[in-house]
Amino acid sequence: MTYLYAFLFCGFICLISQIILDNTKLTPGHITSLFVVIGAFLDIFGIYDKIVLYCGAGALVPITSFGHLLIHGALDMAGDIGLLGLTMGVFNLTSAGISVALVLGFIIALLFKPRH
Repeated sequence: MTYLYAFLFCGFICLISQIILDNTKLTPGHITSLFVVIGAFLDIFGIYDKIVLYCGAGALVPITSFGHLLIHGALDMAGDIGLLGLTMGVFNLTSAGISVALVLGFIIALLFKPRH
C-alpha cells in the first residue's frame, strides 16, 4: 500500500505543478521555490512528517522534501543548541544532496559544451 501512496503523492505534486505551469506565467524556477516553501510550512506544523509516514519515499523524493529537510534540521538543532542552532542546522540534513548536485553539475559542465 505504501507504493500506491508514494505514487499518488508524487503524482499529485506533479499534477499541481503542471496545472500551475499551464495556467499561470510562473516559470519552473518559481514553482520549484513555491514547493520548497510549501514543504517547509508543512514541516513547521508537523504535517509533512505524517505524510512521510504514509507515503514513505514518495514524500522524500519531490522538491517539497527539500523544504521539509531544511526546516527539520534547523528546528532539531535549535532544540539542542538554542537560537544559534537555527542557522547551524539548516544544512545538516541536506548537505549531502547539495554537495552531490554541485560536484555532478561541475563534472557535467566539464564534459559537455553548451549550445548557443
